[in-house]
Amino acid sequence: MRPALVRRTALAASAVCLALLATACGGSDPDGGSDKGGDGTKAGKADEKAAAQPAVKAKTAAELDELALAEGDVKDHEIQKVGAGEAPDSGDIKVDKAGCEPLAHAMTGVRVGEPAATAQRGVSQKAKKPAEPSLDELAEMTEEEIAEAFIGALDMTMTTVSLSSYDGAGAEQALADLRTAATDCGGGFTSTAPRDKRKVTGITEEKVTGGEESAAWTLTTDMEGDVVSVKLAVVRQGGTLASFVSLNLASASGKKDYPLPTAVIDAQLAKLG
Repeated sequence: MRPALVRRTALAASAVCLALLATACGGSDPDGGSDKGGDGTKAGKADEKAAAQPAVKAKTAAELDELALAEGDVKDHEIQKVGAGEAPDSGDIKVDKAGCEPLAHAMTGVRVGEPAATAQRGVSQKAKKPAEPSLDELAEMTEEEIAEAFIGALDMTMTTVSLSSYDGAGAEQALADLRTAATDCGGGFTSTAPRDKRKVTGITEEKVTGGEESAAWTLTTDMEGDVVSVKLAVVRQGGTLASFVSLNLASASGKKDYPLPTAVIDAQLAKLG
């Protein structure tokens, strides 16, 4: 791995993971049903069904903060709170294809849609200490072998965990928009932030479980000619959407894959209940 790549990837990871790694629409009844409720028409039946279901009320920022991960919740991980003003805003992200915006936002830790409240955490896996080669061994190693020898120091996954709470069906719509974007934008798109430009060149679906709905993808990105894989998992529990954006520095060469941060996901879902 080239030193320049390591530096760029580290900066990108910090921006995504530690600094911070859609709307519902309506239409007319195609069968021309009456808008009046209680008369047996489709509109009336829809009104009755909506009235029978309790309205989903978003959690407050304070409630989300209590539910978010805290230090000690995940073994061998360090957890930091992302304070107000530290996370990127939707206005900071420019996307060349409008339909890909929900995915571009999610992969950079920006809220998707219009949640009533959010809370974020930066979660870093503790690095595994590699065996350090001796000076004599280093003298006989090529530059590539030296990089491989120290790659263990970078073999750590950093994850931005975002909790977003929505009124009504906002969380369901936000996840639906992400699914649509993942399908429609598989051919690629470009996302630009103030200090980070990424060209997504491929999207692969991953398996994730938990909550009432869940989805996950690996986004292959090109950062100034270097291949970097970003993992995105999203889980909905009621009106709350938990998203997990992960980056592993050792995989920055594009030659090494890494798994979803299941320990982090499971710990956060356990707190959501």
